[in-house]
Order: sequence, then C-alpha cells, then structure tokens
Amino acid sequence: MGGSTGSAHVEYSAQMIAEHTEYAFVAESDWFQFDPNYVKPHVFEKEKLSGQRPPLVLDWVVDNTTCDAATKMGSSLCADTNSVCVHVTSGHRCICPTGYEGIPYLIGGCQDINECHYPSLYPCMNNGTCTNTIGGYNCSCPEGTQSDDPKKMPCTPISKKQTPMKVFIGISIGIVFVIVCDFSLLIEYQKRRLAEEKERFFKQNGGPILYQNILSRKNDTVIIFSIEDLKKATNNFDISRELGTGGHGTVYKGILGDNKEVAVKRSKIVSLIHTEEFVQEIIILSQINHKNVIRLLGCCLEVEVPILVYEFIPNGTLFQLIHDNHHTPISLEDRLRIAQESAEALEYLHLSINHPIVHGDVKSLNILLDDNYEAKVTDFGASRMLPRDAVQFMTMVQGTLGYLDPEYLQERKLTVTEKSDVYSFGVVLLELITRKTAIYFQGHEEGINLATSFLQALKDNIVQSMLDASITYHGTEELFQEVAELASQCLSMKGSERPSMTQVADKLKAIRSTCSGILLLKHEETQRLAEQRGTDSVGDLSPSMYWTARNMGLDIETPHVDHAGTTTNML
Repeated sequence: MGGSTGSAHVEYSAQMIAEHTEYAFVAESDWFQFDPNYVKPHVFEKEKLSGQRPPLVLDWVVDNTTCDAATKMGSSLCADTNSVCVHVTSGHRCICPTGYEGIPYLIGGCQDINECHYPSLYPCMNNGTCTNTIGGYNCSCPEGTQSDDPKKMPCTPISKKQTPMKVFIGISIGIVFVIVCDFSLLIEYQKRRLAEEKERFFKQNGGPILYQNILSRKNDTVIIFSIEDLKKATNNFDISRELGTGGHGTVYKGILGDNKEVAVKRSKIVSLIHTEEFVQEIIILSQINHKNVIRLLGCCLEVEVPILVYEFIPNGTLFQLIHDNHHTPISLEDRLRIAQESAEALEYLHLSINHPIVHGDVKSLNILLDDNYEAKVTDFGASRMLPRDAVQFMTMVQGTLGYLDPEYLQERKLTVTEKSDVYSFGVVLLELITRKTAIYFQGHEEGINLATSFLQALKDNIVQSMLDASITYHGTEELFQEVAELASQCLSMKGSERPSMTQVADKLKAIRSTCSGILLLKHEETQRLAEQRGTDSVGDLSPSMYWTARNMGLDIETPHVDHAGTTTNML
C-alpha cells in the first residue's frame, strides 16, 4: 500500500485510506506523501490521481459473494450494527456510513462522529449553533435569523413585520388552548356535579333502602330506573309523547329497550313524606294485583321528585269516553259495567291486607280504559304522596274541584278517608248517567256543581231531566231511580252516612243484573211486535241498547236511518 517514509505515518495513512476509500494502489514510496486532508472524500483523487497515476490500482473485496447472499448464508463480515454492506464488481465489502468512522469489521467498530468538532467539514451557516446527533448533526440559526436549511443556506434576519404576526398567532393559539382546557374542565365539573346530585337525590328518596329490599328478595315487583333510561324511553320527555297534564304533573308514553310500552308520570310537587314510608308505599303499590287497578312497574329516584312508571293503557280515560263528542255514546249496560269495575277496584284498595290504600283523587280522568274498554283505576295512593301545607292544599283543591269530599273542604281535615273516595265515586257515577262534567256550564250560568244540582233535582223529583237521553227508554225508570239513590248515598254530606265501596260494588252488580233483565224483556217484547207486524223491525230500541244487546249475545240487528228518516235494519 502506498505510504510515506515514516513508519507511523505509513500505518496511519494506510488505516485512513482503508476506512475512507474503495481502492488500494501500489507506488514508489517517494511518489506518495501522506496529507491529513486525504481523509476527506475525493481530495486524494483530485490532487494525486488527477495527474500522474500510480502504476497499479487495485480494487478489493472482503468476500466474492453479494451482500444479499452473504446475509442469507450468515457469512457477511460486516460485524458492527452500524456498518453498511456495499456491492462491488466481484463481491462486497463493508463501510461505516456517513456520520460514523472506524472499522466496520469489528463489533462496535463504527463510532459516531461529533460533526460539531469539524465545522469545516460539517458547516452551520452564519455561526449557527451545532448540535451533535447519533449519525448526524443539527444546525440552528442565531437568534433573530432564520433559514430553511442552516447547513447549506445562509441565515437571514427575521423581518420585523413578521414578529407581530407571529406574536398574534402565538397569543391566539394560547387563548384557544386555554378556552378548550377551561371548557373541558367545566364539562368534567358539571358531569361530576350531576353525578353527585343524582346520588344525593337517590339517597334522599330512599334508593338504598329500596335497593337493599330488592337484593334481599323481599320485593321483586318493582324496578329502579335511571333517569337516562326514562329520557331514552320518552325521547327526552318530548311533548309529542305527552298522554296528559294535570295540576301535579305530566304523564308521558314511554317505550323501553325491550319495546314494552309504559306510562311515565313526572310529578311537579315535592313530597315531604318520610323516606322509609315512601319506599314502603312504593313496594305496596307495586305489589297490587287486581285486574281493574293499573300496575306500578317501577320508579326513578335519582331526581328531586321521584318519577313513577306504570303499565301503559291504550284507550284513554273515562272522561274522554263520556265527554268527548267524537265518541259514540256507550250503552247503559257498559256504563254500569265500568262503574262496577271501578267500584271493585276501589274496594280492593280499601281492603288491602295490612295496608288499606285511600285513593284520594277519584275522578273520571283517573279511570283508564284498556283494549277491551275495561276500567283501570290509576293514581291511587296520591293523597299519601302529597305535601300537606296550606299552599299545596289549595293546589290540590283546584285540581280536583267538583270531586272533593265536603267534609274535607268545610272542616279543613288534612287527611282523606275511604269515605272521601266514596263521595268522589258518587260524582263519577253521576257523570256516567248524565254525561255532564263535575263542574258544567249551562247557558250563561257560571260553573254548576254536578253533585249539588243532581241532589236538588232528586229532591224536586226531576232527575229524569238530567239523565243522558241516549240511555233512557221505557222500563228503565225504576233502574235509574236505584242508581240515583245510590249516588245520593255516596254524596251524603257526612262521611259516616255514606256506604262502603263494598256496598257500592254489590249494589251496582245488582243494578246491572236488573238492567240485563230489562233489556232481555224489551228484546222479547220487540220481537213479538215484529212478528205481529210481519217484519223484523226492532226500531223501538235506542242506538245505545243495540251495543249492549249485541255484547250480551242477543240476535239484534243494527238500526239504520235512511235519508227519508225511515228506520231500517242492517246486519
């Protein structure tokens, strides 16, 4: 190998050439004089080889296989992890890549170069700051200057016009970041506060007591709903889901996750009842099992006023059936049936074992009708759940005006009794036979109390004038007299003089039996008249009687009035 006269220099120059060149040459020792600059790439070629060339230049390899083949066979001599295998004409050899120096054939042979120590070889423009990295280096311009590539392009002063804009952008980004952080913290705070509020209401409303009761298997008939469950079921209590609104709250139609329809009652009035008593009442109400009493399915306790969830009844209220002019008048028999079913429901509540339940708000709006138009009493136990201070008392009076027990109003009693329910039921009975509301209007007169006006008509023996004409016909005079007397007993001013709901239900059952007998006799009489006339006409029956007769299984055709006003029969 070429070298200089000094042995140390010969060894050093040979090592440097081996590391930084891809060839060897043979020359006379006087022809070659080592220069440290030869270690720079291509310096030796330009200065020494561009003129007189050495007589012999040797290419060399460490192995005559390709890099890929050597790697597959595990015969590559590139021992250091940072070394690089390079292809040559007849094989391969190893080098240390840019940024490293040393012997690639030894483990750990390729060491990182600190380029910052060689500014002439690795420049940073305009005396920029050099920072060494593994296998390379970084340059940054002096403060107040900038460059797209400080290693190759000069650093130029930053325009003063750009500084305010950058400051503005920086401040804007900072403000946006602070706002986003504050907003995120606010949302997190509100979530935590809402969770704490839910937990507080849940405890306040007796949730833990009810939950333990369920876990201990003492009660498996009540479900504890979350407010999220009910919001989802009612489309966030959307107005389109409202079934009815009253003085104490709103009832919504809800659809649970299993597509079961429910009625969700969201009350407005806060209860002052003791927690344990409220939980006990919820349990009792959920265990009620009577075909004419609506079932309480569960409740939501993580809101200020507990939300109650009932079974859904599709055909509206008795109030709508009686007083809505769009409905065809129902028969006397069906009215008496609904009255009997409602009376039996109240009887069941009054006689519940160990826990008699006073409804407290009996009215036609609180009697629902199912698919078969059977009565379902709802809102039972409402009186127990209402606060008892004077303001709320007046609210309750306004909400049920026309149905309230006179003793309750006149003597300012703060508790309702079973006999209070009897009075209210008497008003409902009057609604059924007169089709008048509890407070009705007639001509220019102010609101007339139905109970008061009926009792006066009974005293004056003119009850017939108040009855619904669609259910009155020859032969029912005594029947209506019995109904009127029963209603008057229910409406007695003194609770002690009123019958029990058991007595009322038994009396209505007897009246219904009488009604069926009258209808059957009327049918037989009509059939005889038809045979004598040689026709099947049964036009003497009122329209409401046909509904009753057909429901009883009697073979009666439906009357039809043609345009000339002649009554005919249609199948």
